[in-house]
Amino acid sequence: MSATTESPAPVPSRGWPPATPPEPTYVDDRLNYWAEATPDAEAMTYLGRTWTWQEWHDRVHRAAGGLRDLGIARGDVVSFLDKNHPACVEISLAAGSIGAANAIINWRSAGDEIDYAVNDSGAKVLFVGRELMPTIEAIRDRLPNVQKVIEVTPEGGSDDEYEQFLAAATACADGPDVLEDDVCLVMYSSGTTGRPKGVMLTHRNMVQHTINAHDGWGFEPGDKSLVAMPLFHVGGSSYVLFGIHDGIPSVMTREPDAASLAGAIMAGANRTFLVPAVLAQVLQAGPDAVKLFGALKTYTYGAAPMPPPLLRAAMKAWPDTDFIQVYGLTEVAGVATHLMPDEHRTAEADGHPERLVSAGRPLPHCEVRIVDPATLEDVDSGEHGEIWLKTPQLMKGFLNKPEATAEVITDDGWFRTGDMGHIDDDGFVFVSDRLKDMIITGGENVYSPEVERVLSEHPGVLEVAVIGVPDPQWGEAVKAVVALKEGSDASEVELIEWTRERLAHFKAPKTVDITAALPRNPTGKILKRELRKPYWEEQARQV
Repeated sequence: MSATTESPAPVPSRGWPPATPPEPTYVDDRLNYWAEATPDAEAMTYLGRTWTWQEWHDRVHRAAGGLRDLGIARGDVVSFLDKNHPACVEISLAAGSIGAANAIINWRSAGDEIDYAVNDSGAKVLFVGRELMPTIEAIRDRLPNVQKVIEVTPEGGSDDEYEQFLAAATACADGPDVLEDDVCLVMYSSGTTGRPKGVMLTHRNMVQHTINAHDGWGFEPGDKSLVAMPLFHVGGSSYVLFGIHDGIPSVMTREPDAASLAGAIMAGANRTFLVPAVLAQVLQAGPDAVKLFGALKTYTYGAAPMPPPLLRAAMKAWPDTDFIQVYGLTEVAGVATHLMPDEHRTAEADGHPERLVSAGRPLPHCEVRIVDPATLEDVDSGEHGEIWLKTPQLMKGFLNKPEATAEVITDDGWFRTGDMGHIDDDGFVFVSDRLKDMIITGGENVYSPEVERVLSEHPGVLEVAVIGVPDPQWGEAVKAVVALKEGSDASEVELIEWTRERLAHFKAPKTVDITAALPRNPTGKILKRELRKPYWEEQARQV
């Protein structure tokens, strides 16, 4: 049996929504529909402010008009840098409606990383959260393409430059020349060659993801969607479209901290997507927190492995909650496979406890192959190889990097994920380790060459290898193994601080081992597998 599998098309939901909207083509189609069908219903709540569908529609189309007033046209890019804020979603929808794209920058990035991403995207307008303005002011002279910087505040108000931008604009209709294969979103992921890559996602990608990944959610009247994953992460910017698609209210938190999540749940939010580390924090927070989170009807988790003991504890604590595990990548607009609630509940009773650590089965219209990376031939069911995907959710490519795009997308449209695993006889996908040099810590992707590039610039470092090691809270932690130049007395603390000054803090190593020399094979290549082995040999999976 060849290790290739595909799921059937989703079954339409029954009884909800009350009127069946037409299938969307563009990311703002459902917003336009609900503004007409249920104009006075609640659409979005954020830090005490709530907008109806009509109000939110008007804001998006004013933003589109404002972008046009600034000279933004089809094919252009704008950029957003802030913690979670509905304005980011508004700019994504507004830019998409006129054929432009929003490049969302990780607000945790260091100045050099922000400089690179904004310039690489070619953004002409930059929206920046007030608390991040000092970072932009420090690098403003290094952003020659940015013609306008607009400040955004969390609370809004008369002194909010973004609100002034909306108020001064005239709402405009969707661009008539926009195509569904136009790029509407650019998401930056850490780069395998030391620099981030801009993933170009089209209207088709985002709409198909919303429809395909929707299976199993079953939103009902009275539900509210909790949007807490960061919008710079595909898990945030893809997930927020779920509530818009179904016409149910969303409650957005600025950050996924305990107090904000608790406040959102008390405000009625009952379906969400979060990283496993949040579950661990809740279970450790005491009975009141556990009881409060029991109000969640759906808890989807992904972006990092879920330790089996943590999952079993969560399922025991919240027996009425539907758990859905998802596996995916930015390059496929988010989710590619999912482990559904019934599969969580019956895995052990059916004699397949190992399926609780699987990534589930493919989404509708997503095909999965397991391929020998050396021969590029499919392997048999159960055998180990690289995970390849074919889906209408697949990105248009990496921005400004056609060679890198060609390395991961085959001529016949298969995407080489760089993740290794196998498929069992029933089509369940298991992700075991990585072909590419990536670490996932708390849902954030860290490519070791990026950290190695920075550490190698330290005057005392001779050579360096960066690996991921198991971490009980974050899934993986970043570790550096360093050989120093003769005469250097650089310390672990010094090297960690060096990286923290030049990279986002989550990319900096938590620990540094200083050794006389790094292990190498006969051709001189550093043997990272040997460095990882002591840390992972007792683990059930290698990611």
